[in-house]
Amino acid sequence: MNKNETKELLERVARGETSVEAALLALKDAPFRDIGFAKIDGHRALRCGAAEIVYGASKTKEQIAEIAAEMLGSGQKTVLITRMSPDAAEFVSSRLPLDYNEAARAGIAGERPAPDGRGKIVIATGGTSDIPVAEEAAVTAQALGNEVTRLYDVGVSGLHRLLAHTDEIMTASAIIAIAGMEGALASVVGGLADCPVIAVPTSVGYGASFGGVSALLSMLNSCASGVSVVNIDNGFGAAYCASMINHIGVI
Repeated sequence: MNKNETKELLERVARGETSVEAALLALKDAPFRDIGFAKIDGHRALRCGAAEIVYGASKTKEQIAEIAAEMLGSGQKTVLITRMSPDAAEFVSSRLPLDYNEAARAGIAGERPAPDGRGKIVIATGGTSDIPVAEEAAVTAQALGNEVTRLYDVGVSGLHRLLAHTDEIMTASAIIAIAGMEGALASVVGGLADCPVIAVPTSVGYGASFGGVSALLSMLNSCASGVSVVNIDNGFGAAYCASMINHIGVI
C-alpha cells in the first residue's frame, strides 16, 4: 500500500465509506510477508514513497518469479526487477506479465505506471557504451512513474552534440549524467542546469580508468556545485534519487 492508497483509505474512513476496523486491518496486513527465503516489505511504499524493488543478481530465476508473484498477488501493481539475466527473464515471463529490457537487464512485472512526477528526468550519456547503465536508469525511472528523456552519446569529445539539447537540459526536474573514461560529462551538465544533477560513473574505459574509479573520482571532484554522485554503474540508484526529486510536493 503506497501513500496515495493509504490517503484514499483514510478519506474513505472520514466519509464513512469504510469502517475504522476495516481500515486498521488493511494497515496491519502489510508490514512484511515471510516466504521462507525472502521477507517481502509491504510497508516500503508507505515509508519511502516507492514499493520494494527486486534485485535479481545472485537470485535464482525461481526465487525471482516467486517474489514477484507474491508482490503482485498482494496488490502491488508494478514490480521492478533489476540485474536480471535474459534466462531469468524468460522464466519469469512464462509465469507473469513481464516487460523486459535486455540492455538494462531490468524488467517491469505487472503494470507500467503513468507518469505522475512534476516534470521530466533527463538521462544523458557520454557515449554509446554507457547505454546499458542509462537504460537501467530509464527503466527504473519509468517504473517509478516518471517521464524520461534520453540524450545518448553527447559526451565532451563532441560538445556541440550536448549543446544541441540545451532546452531539454534547462527544463528538466533532474538530470542523470552517465559517463566512463574521465567522467567529464557531469561537470559540463552541472554548469548548464538549474536542477540537481546525479552523476553515474561507468566502468567503460581503458586500463587506467580502473573499472570506473577514474570517472568516480572525477565526478566526486566536480567543480559544478549541483552534482552528486552514486556508485559505479549504479543507474538504478541514480534513477531512484531522481524520482524522489521529481515527486517532491506530489502526494
